[in-house]
Amino acid sequence: MVNNVSVLGHGNPVIASTAYRQWSRLNTNSRFNFNAVAEFSERLLAKVPKNLDTVFLVNSGTEAVDLALRLSKAFTKREDVLCCEESYHGWSLAADAVSTSTSDNPQAAQSRPAWVHVVDAPNDYRGTHRGEGAGVRYAEDAARLLHQLERDGKPIGTFIAEPRNGNAGAIGTPRGYLNAVYATVRNHGGVCIADEVQVGYGRLGAHFWGFEEHGAEPDIITMAKAMGNGHPLGAVITRREIADALAAQGAFFSSSGGSTLSSRIGLTVLDVIESDKLQANAAAVGQILTDGFTELMNKHDIIGTAHGMGLYQGLEFVRDHVTLEPAAEETRAICARMLQLGIIVLPTGDRQNILKIKPPLCFTAESARFFLRMLDKVLREGW
Repeated sequence: MVNNVSVLGHGNPVIASTAYRQWSRLNTNSRFNFNAVAEFSERLLAKVPKNLDTVFLVNSGTEAVDLALRLSKAFTKREDVLCCEESYHGWSLAADAVSTSTSDNPQAAQSRPAWVHVVDAPNDYRGTHRGEGAGVRYAEDAARLLHQLERDGKPIGTFIAEPRNGNAGAIGTPRGYLNAVYATVRNHGGVCIADEVQVGYGRLGAHFWGFEEHGAEPDIITMAKAMGNGHPLGAVITRREIADALAAQGAFFSSSGGSTLSSRIGLTVLDVIESDKLQANAAAVGQILTDGFTELMNKHDIIGTAHGMGLYQGLEFVRDHVTLEPAAEETRAICARMLQLGIIVLPTGDRQNILKIKPPLCFTAESARFFLRMLDKVLREGW
């Protein structure tokens, strides 16, 4: 239930054949321009808003986020970054600095550099603002912080966020939040990064990218994981004017992510997603999970709520529906019992009380129903 890297599944014969053919011919970095690099870049650009016209191919999600932050800093000439609580963006110095999730880095708050500023996680289930209108209120809080930082001589150059908070449990961004924050950041001279490393590439089913759910349009998009089906591949997509701002700092190239091999694999992943209708599968099978979780919520009090959509979902366990006390110990025990029944599922989120549900996009309706039956069995019989 937990693999958004091997998006096409393990041992995919089409990917294996592509890799074999390209390894048998040539594999070199993006200092040299080959058809595969250009073709893959064009295919990616066809998936994003038209004003985004420049692609950087990289090795990983961490490298994509690191490069995106560097691009934004070069363009705005501002160091300060705004990010959200309970978020994860990577392990390099810069990507880790804007990662606030204590489940990934228990020292996140203490090790945070002065140029990183944090707003509340826009969680309308258990956060500062809940229910109807929560997104607007969270956006107003972010606007107040942006105004204050500008008055303090620390104007924000970059806002980075996942359109859905992945590691927090696939928690959706409340309606009205993303567009409002994007607008405020831009009004203050900053740029906005949509981190699609986990939630993008068709995983949400109804949308290829998470930002599409909100009708929002970022200035920079980061992506990885699903792109290579386990092969090291990521990308940053932005506008030419932002890319040009980095040119004075040196010529960019990528040894692995921008190679002929990676580009061919990347093209093949997109081909298989389209030919096997895997985005549509994510929507259909994801709906089976969503409906199943609704049924389980009516039967088991330990389930507080279900987050997510498509094949990125999270099931949150609580001890009390009023206080929302996290059932972290129970979640770990449920995962251990599920493993005995043949299902790999893990806790996620800073409270470790949410089941992380992000299987490969080839996940079947049969597998979804088996997972739901086994989860019902565990919740009925105990763990």
